[in-house]
Amino acid sequence: MSDDPLRLTVLGSATPYPSADNPCSGYLVSGGGARIWVDAGTGTLGPLQRYARLDELDAVWISHLHADHSADLLTAYYAALFADLRLAAPIPLFGPPGTAGKLAGFLTNSPDRAPVESAFAVTELYDGHRVAVGPLRLTSRAVAHGIPGFALRVEGAGGTLVYSGDTAPCPGLTELAEGCDLLLCEAESTRVPTGTVQVHHTPEDTGDTARAAGANRLVVTHVGRSLTPREAVARASTRYAGPVEHAFPGAVFTVGRAPVGPPVGPSEV
Repeated sequence: MSDDPLRLTVLGSATPYPSADNPCSGYLVSGGGARIWVDAGTGTLGPLQRYARLDELDAVWISHLHADHSADLLTAYYAALFADLRLAAPIPLFGPPGTAGKLAGFLTNSPDRAPVESAFAVTELYDGHRVAVGPLRLTSRAVAHGIPGFALRVEGAGGTLVYSGDTAPCPGLTELAEGCDLLLCEAESTRVPTGTVQVHHTPEDTGDTARAAGANRLVVTHVGRSLTPREAVARASTRYAGPVEHAFPGAVFTVGRAPVGPPVGPSEV
């Protein structure tokens, strides 16, 4: 659908728990008639329904199984099977190895295993996984988060979007983001840790990744509690000369078009 460009809608971007006005990580990626729920962090199922019901989604994609990126899969399971929705088929769900088992382990409350696969058709991601969802082409790369985790590249509907998931700077993410129209990249850490393995970006790292990848636009997300979004954007801008914005809840970014002002959505306080 030429009149349906690639869009990123921010459902939430808080970490590691939702704030009063910002759910955890979750995004709706849409374009060409396709709709994909990217990360299902705590509280994101609610705002998702402003744009699409679960039975209207073409797929769900999960970067990793920390709760602030996946917890709303649990309530989505109940919505899909035990409420007012009637799925024509299980929703395609792309997630890290063990996704179905983790969901079943939490949801099973009787001797019989919870029928997770009746709600979700689970495909396990691996480094280099590729799949088409309608006109959108999805490529996943393994990243450096201390547990199985993935970044995502979405191509189609006139644009290219890359989402970091949670990760330290790593070649997989930089390669995946090469030449993208919009890089949605986490900036959780105030500083690079000493004595422990790095598993997140600092804002400076975020700017470095965008610059190294040649991204045309940077949107900073998953900003840690020790930072403000304004600080994260300012610090990322010291390392990257292109447009830098924050993924505030409700923002809608059209991907593949040069930014001409702030994203559509409610203003930040």
